[in-house]
Amino acid sequence: MQPLTRIRLGLTAWYAATFGLILVLLGGGLFTVIRSQITSQLDASLEAGTEQLIRAANIREMEAAEARGQVVDAVDELHIPDRQLFLLSADGTPFKPPAAPAWVTRAAARAVGGGDVTLNAHIGHGHTLRIHATSFTTSSGTRYIALAAADRVELEDRYASLIGAFGGAALAALLLVALGGWVLMRKSTAPVEETMAQMRRFMADAAHELRTPIAVLRTRAEVALQRERDPASYIQTLAHVEEEAQRLGAIVNDLLTLAHADAGEWPVAQDRLFLDDIALDAAEAAHVLARQRGVTVDVGAFEESPIIGDRALVRQLLMQVLDNAVKFTPHGGRVRVDVSATDESSTVVVADTGIGIPAAQIPRVFDRFYRAENARESAPGAGLGLSIARWIATAHGATVSLDSTPGTGTTVTLRFPRAP
Repeated sequence: MQPLTRIRLGLTAWYAATFGLILVLLGGGLFTVIRSQITSQLDASLEAGTEQLIRAANIREMEAAEARGQVVDAVDELHIPDRQLFLLSADGTPFKPPAAPAWVTRAAARAVGGGDVTLNAHIGHGHTLRIHATSFTTSSGTRYIALAAADRVELEDRYASLIGAFGGAALAALLLVALGGWVLMRKSTAPVEETMAQMRRFMADAAHELRTPIAVLRTRAEVALQRERDPASYIQTLAHVEEEAQRLGAIVNDLLTLAHADAGEWPVAQDRLFLDDIALDAAEAAHVLARQRGVTVDVGAFEESPIIGDRALVRQLLMQVLDNAVKFTPHGGRVRVDVSATDESSTVVVADTGIGIPAAQIPRVFDRFYRAENARESAPGAGLGLSIARWIATAHGATVSLDSTPGTGTTVTLRFPRAP
């Protein structure tokens, strides 16, 4: 399993486990609160039942002389659905109904001793009753015990349905959270995965680019040491060694520059500069390479273009663009440099009549070590120059755009924010 896949699965598991724990705690709290509320409602209904029984008994006793018979009739006439009503004398003798189970007499005995009593009674077969008993005295001074009972099965059914509904919803939510967490982890780690892939490509490309000059150096040294040679041969070999060492040093310097840039360790000065002056200086320096290749560098329109930045880095950026333009322009071609300014930007345009870049390859020319096939054949290089150029442009808030046609030429436009 890939390391990132393990990380994603681990993070998703932690995410789902945390959410599951929250659901368990929330469900437990809700269950406790709702159970308490339902139990309170049940107790309130039982208390209401005993109060109705007490009220009916008092009314009937006042309306008739035969108090005991009338009180019994009041119990017969009073009917509360899903509730059992009992009326007992102070000594626990049942009036109505005439016989009562043991749990009724025990509850009545506790009511006589302590007034109002609410308790649970287990009657077997998995049934539990909720009982409320209270003692009262009628207007004639007779003391009775009113008792109301309800089966807790109704309450447990409510618990079961509540738990079932909450459990189903929690399971669905947990599955959605796990799925969402996995998608989120994939999106969150996608940049890391891309960075790791870029690092692998970078290391492979760096090793490839460094291997070539090192192999050349080693081969030339081995050939020179195989037998004695005249001084001229040694001088020629050392010249080739120096050339390859310079190439190797250039690659290493470019790698160090990019490493410092990625780490944010390269200080960028913030001075007020004139882009036209720097472009003119870079164009004059490019004439040396251009003359060697038979390419003409033309200076076109130049306008005063103030910017804020680091002079050395901006010059390096322009030299990199001009160097590429000259290297990839055939003998007899031309490179033109123009500088213009608006109220918002200062722009340098470098246009050449070189080999051009295929449209499909333009998005990749700024990738490190990337070189198009026609570029590999036309001029040496490691493919790091444009990566450095893009970093310098980004550090100055500038944009780099390419417009190229194979066989016709390339136009590079550098647009900097104009300084006040």
